[in-house]
Amino acid sequence: MNRIALNLAIGAAALVTVSAMTGAWVKSAGARYDAAAAAKAGKEAAAVASASDEKYCSPALETILRRVLTSCGLVKQGEGAKSSSRGCQPVEAKSVAAMSAGDFNALFLPMAQRAAIIQFDKDKADLDAAARALLDKSFADQRGASFFLVVSRASPEGSVAHNRELSEKRANTVLEHLRARFSDPDLEKEVGLLWLGEEFAQLDKTFCTWARSREGECDARALNRSAFIAWIDCHL
Repeated sequence: MNRIALNLAIGAAALVTVSAMTGAWVKSAGARYDAAAAAKAGKEAAAVASASDEKYCSPALETILRRVLTSCGLVKQGEGAKSSSRGCQPVEAKSVAAMSAGDFNALFLPMAQRAAIIQFDKDKADLDAAARALLDKSFADQRGASFFLVVSRASPEGSVAHNRELSEKRANTVLEHLRARFSDPDLEKEVGLLWLGEEFAQLDKTFCTWARSREGECDARALNRSAFIAWIDCHL
């Protein structure tokens, strides 16, 4: 009898031990699941928050932006690389974009509420009062974005060489105004220039509805005497 009682006592003790260990394991597993679920929820929430202002950042736009910023001198490719005098001219722009003019312009259509068009007089590269005001307003509205893109053009009047030079002057006029107007220590790492002359990605009347520095009638020639400006925040 004593042997039987002893065996029963040992069995009962073992059962209690196994039950306790199983309960502890289940409790631990539940805690790990809850922690993992919370971490996942937090990560998803952060992703949604960070992407809330980046709906325009399509893979195609990210690709072209990376090419432009690297090829045109804004993103350094190594220590000692220059970052101040930068920009791409029309011949380079075509190879950098590696797409049709229409596709290039279409990349920016989702940014209609964020971008602006600074317009110039025919054959001029000077900013008038309205252009300066819109440029100042657009640059001040950074909203945490990383890159300020300036894409300047010329209308198809005059020679190709002249319009290349004219669109370059327009891009640099925008940059020089920003340098003079804003005490931004990061400006030289933020502003990227792309001048297209009359040769690539002319704007059509679709863009007349965008924020422009000039009111009234809008045709393609007037629209392309311009610099397209926009803050862009894409993860590159």
